Amino acid sequence: MSARGKARRRALDILFEAEARGEDPLRVLTERLERKEPPVNEYTATLVEGVCRHRARIDELITTYAEGWTLDRMPAVDRNLLRGGTYELLWMPDVPEGVVISEWVGLASELSTDESPQFVNGLLARFKQLKPSLAL
Repeated sequence: MSARGKARRRALDILFEAEARGEDPLRVLTERLERKEPPVNEYTATLVEGVCRHRARIDELITTYAEGWTLDRMPAVDRNLLRGGTYELLWMPDVPEGVVISEWVGLASELSTDESPQFVNGLLARFKQLKPSLAL
């Protein structure tokens, strides 16, 4: 797994853990940075901070385009996969869109339900298609 792939996985871990504990992801990130175990690199911090900064808009987009699904009905891991992937896809123009989608779909394959990779792929691909017209 590439360094950015590991960073995405750690960002997902932090977002998921924060939600499970009912805490602010930035607080969990700070704890992880201070503890240094497991190590948290700069890209992980960038992803978590970006999701937090744009969370309202990210959740609005997911809610709008996830046909037949509400955020509450999604598995928690899928919610956080989509948050991380949406942030990276829409607010990090230096990362190739295909790589972003592939990496987050790969995490869905590894960590979530059998249906999750297709769901995550479909929604992120839709955001890629709509990106020029989305007000960010």
